[in-house]
Amino acid sequence: MKIAFKMRLKPGCKEEYRKRHDAIWPELKQLLKQHGVSDYTIFLDEETNILFAVQQQDGGQSSQDLGKLAIVQRWWDYMADIMETNEDHSPVTMPLLKVFHMD
Repeated sequence: MKIAFKMRLKPGCKEEYRKRHDAIWPELKQLLKQHGVSDYTIFLDEETNILFAVQQQDGGQSSQDLGKLAIVQRWWDYMADIMETNEDHSPVTMPLLKVFHMD
């Protein structure tokens, strides 16, 4: 199943966000794949600082469902200074409704 959600980047943090994701921790990437998350892409609307994430889920869990795992919590802590987050530093996410798909 393919899902999409949005998050908000803090103003002026585009390059830092890109830099951190270009160097995503190998163990985090492996964990996501082990839990069925693949084909994960994040887009940025530079006018609004909204991040649009799209990912394929084969295990029934999205990347946001893995928040009880220590490495995910460390990643959230690492990203909290450049994104809107909840009290536990998880990113504030809003699911997006699929209204069209072209094969």
